[in-house]
Amino acid sequence: MDASLAGKVALVAGATRGAGRGIAVQLGAARATVYVTGRTTRSERSEMQRPETIEETAALVDSAGGRGIAVQVDHLVPDQVRELVARIDREQGALHLLVNDIWGATEMEWNATVWESTLDLGLRTLRLGVDTHAITSHFAIPLLIRTPGGLVVEVTDGTDEYNAANYRVSFFYDLAKAAVGRMAFALAHELRTHGATAVSLTPGWLRSEAMLEAYGVAEANWRDATARSPHFAISESPAFVGRAVAALALDPDVSRWNGKSLSSGQLAKVYGFTDLDGSQPDAWRYVTEVQDAGRPADTTGYR
Repeated sequence: MDASLAGKVALVAGATRGAGRGIAVQLGAARATVYVTGRTTRSERSEMQRPETIEETAALVDSAGGRGIAVQVDHLVPDQVRELVARIDREQGALHLLVNDIWGATEMEWNATVWESTLDLGLRTLRLGVDTHAITSHFAIPLLIRTPGGLVVEVTDGTDEYNAANYRVSFFYDLAKAAVGRMAFALAHELRTHGATAVSLTPGWLRSEAMLEAYGVAEANWRDATARSPHFAISESPAFVGRAVAALALDPDVSRWNGKSLSSGQLAKVYGFTDLDGSQPDAWRYVTEVQDAGRPADTTGYR
């Protein structure tokens, strides 16, 4: 990127892996100082039992050109989030960008009605996907609005338009993802008078570490997975949504997006960034016009 986020401070809440890691690294590539949080460290794993750690993410931020600072935080514990924000204030004196990417759900019940769902699992999904975002915003935004021009990015799955028209996986998953989009809308209303902006942002079909593992491929040969799932051809790397966040953070006119539901593919066309392979996958348009329409997999015109 031609511009730089040097001197800017970001908090990527939920940066252990997936979209959060991709976002943190791309902010590092723009030279930001990035606090990366999560529950899994070199010495302790979360309930997800994945090997990725926040220390690895911080090191990747450093390698990209920024400064990565790993802090173990369970964003369901208010005291831990309060101390995290106090530490950022002590060490940096400001917060310019908050990315709420916290998720951490270990198991999904597909196509499960509210009465068929395992109640404890469903309520845990809401706690992990909704409460964590609200708790983090409660403590972090007062620091963020001390400096005009702050940005809050609520990361979700699906645009508001798509989620409003489509049932998403299960009652509890549907509710969690819709709630995150509404959070961005509400925050936009509350932040406007403070000179700050809030948006919701969704990646497309994300090639996270877990997704690559599930398909038995790596980033280098991800296209091999299309033999098993042809529509995987529209998938994108975590770097793509990371570049979307970096582009928003670098935009002096970012307030034009206040309260909007955005996608990485949509923003790529506005800002001109690409995925790692030089393409611009427009996943949500593809899902609507090709996948959900029952057409054969063909990404022509969509990446």
